[in-house]
Amino acid sequence: MTKPSTTTPPVVAPKPGRRRAWTVGVLLALAALVAILAAVWDWNWLRGPIAAIASARMHRQVIITGNLRVHPWSWQPSATVEGVRVADPAWAGNGALAQIDRIVVQMRLIPLFTGHLDLQLLEIDRPRTRLLRDAGGRSTWDFSDGKTPDAPLRLPPIRRFLINGGQVDYRDLQRRLSFSGSLSASEQTGAANKGFEMVGKGLLNDQPFNLQVTGGPLLNIDRNKPYPFDADIHAGQTFVTATGAVPKPFDLAQFYMDVAARGPDLSQLYGLTGIPLPNTPPYQLHGRLSRDLHLWRIDGLGGRVGSSNLSGSLSVKTGGARPYLTADLHSQNLKFPDLGALFGGARKTGAVASPQQVAVARKMQAEAKIFPDATLNFDRIRHLDADVTFKAAAITDAPINLRSGSTRVTLTAGLLKADPVTLDLPQGRIAGTIALDGRKADAITDVDLRLSNARLESLLPVRFQGAPPVVGSIVGRVKLHGVGDSVHDAMADANGEALLVAPGGEIRATLAELAGVDVIKGLGLLFAKDQTPTRLRCGVAHFSVKGGVMSADRLVVDTEPVLIDGGGVINLDTETLAFKVKGHPKKFQLLRLLVPIDLEGPILSPKLRVEKGQAIAQGGVAIALATVLSPLAALLPFVDAGLAKDANCSGIVAEGRSQGAPVASAKAATPGVKAAAARPLPSKAR
Repeated sequence: MTKPSTTTPPVVAPKPGRRRAWTVGVLLALAALVAILAAVWDWNWLRGPIAAIASARMHRQVIITGNLRVHPWSWQPSATVEGVRVADPAWAGNGALAQIDRIVVQMRLIPLFTGHLDLQLLEIDRPRTRLLRDAGGRSTWDFSDGKTPDAPLRLPPIRRFLINGGQVDYRDLQRRLSFSGSLSASEQTGAANKGFEMVGKGLLNDQPFNLQVTGGPLLNIDRNKPYPFDADIHAGQTFVTATGAVPKPFDLAQFYMDVAARGPDLSQLYGLTGIPLPNTPPYQLHGRLSRDLHLWRIDGLGGRVGSSNLSGSLSVKTGGARPYLTADLHSQNLKFPDLGALFGGARKTGAVASPQQVAVARKMQAEAKIFPDATLNFDRIRHLDADVTFKAAAITDAPINLRSGSTRVTLTAGLLKADPVTLDLPQGRIAGTIALDGRKADAITDVDLRLSNARLESLLPVRFQGAPPVVGSIVGRVKLHGVGDSVHDAMADANGEALLVAPGGEIRATLAELAGVDVIKGLGLLFAKDQTPTRLRCGVAHFSVKGGVMSADRLVVDTEPVLIDGGGVINLDTETLAFKVKGHPKKFQLLRLLVPIDLEGPILSPKLRVEKGQAIAQGGVAIALATVLSPLAALLPFVDAGLAKDANCSGIVAEGRSQGAPVASAKAATPGVKAAAARPLPSKAR
């Protein structure tokens, strides 16, 4: 039997001519199929799929109601679509974000092979756009999915850009801005060519608003050549002008412009910038504004705010949960009154000051008020994070003699902290922290400031017969906690304590003697203009603060001839004070009288009077000095633990305990002071 062969038959390769024939046949068939499809194809069949893809990308309904025409067989293929409608997001109702009669797009085919999209033509007929931002910050033009930040508009270079009969309506409930205007872009040549232009009118902060933005000629746009533009904005007394360029037309993720702005109040720029800038006096500033995707910067900032100069740089980073602002600002000469506007107080009213600013300034001046009652806008600061440093090389026109100052302010979700705050005196410093918690419905203010290494003659720059009445060192601290949406309300609700200590120095002998009213010696020294100093051994003023009322439970000044004590109140709500002090001579003299001295009235303009009817002859009953001074020992560490061991104040306490130095009987508070402290408080202070 013959075995079957296991050899595999050889594979016969097709002849080369046959392979070429099959290839040509397939290509011819495909060409014929394409030709047949091109002849019978209706591009309108793709309107639905294209609209569905656009709807998915834009997260709202897109409809194409008109014809779709495509001309693919060209080195510059083109497409035309008619009747495009882009709906608002669901939360904005059933309106339309945009309605466009016709869009024509023509591109260059060759740049596509190098990875570049180059539009030869973009023509838009009668685009009608309605933009809305609600009070919560949602915007109808945000095409993100709510999870990732919306990317800025990035268009490829457009060599011919035409907009015919465009209209835009913008309404921003959060920024109090409304705008209606026209859009146009032409391709005219010669001097008449305006290129891109957007012009319109509206309202900003309830004041007339005008906007004009113009771009360069829209012929032969080069992707490597910046596209120039100008902007002119006018809203009430606010004027903003800018000249800039887009480095890569029309990629709006990057641009730069030189900006000049002037107006009555920087806070009024919120509608344009979305950044809650502070209240300020009239300003005039300039700088270079640039954008790099989510980073906005102002470099070379300079100009004036009120009567103070300002320079530095700042940046804002967007794309996160909240914008994040950083700034490094400087002032070579800060006028202290310009700071009042930051907290809602009277602004300096320059030529561009608004009627509201003039009214506030006049009201504050007429009422002689320190703490402004203007409600601060905490809702805005809850939507911004910030880290700002500020330094003033010189400070002038302050209530006390300040030389310079600096602070670092951080803001996180409504919690604002100024830490540290530093104010330099000719000798000494005021330093500490200020916190403003606006995260809840009721804003909370905390203040903790210390006075260190200061001098009485610097803080009280008054002269008595040509010389400082008191000289010496002074330290202190104030710590307050209050609730309220304005500075006035927070102070009217304040609780805490304050302490001033003069651990040593000198006081004019004339004043010391008059405090005990030595009829012969005091007046004799006064008329003789005697400059002889006497030792100021220790002075302490301690205030307990409750419900906006500062009660002086310890008010003691110890000099060699006289011990002065008393009491009183400062009402931070009504901004009034009532004090009564009395001198207690340490030595008996026949013609010495004990005459209480009253200080009452508004804090800014109190009246001093001597209670002549209350004058009584010096008594012979004495108490120990320690009776008045001993309670102070427990208070001194509130300012500085070292004061408890101070050679003057603690020495006086020890001296009083051991020697029982005789002084006339002193009461903690006279009937007049008690009556002032017992006056009914306003409802806010209770």
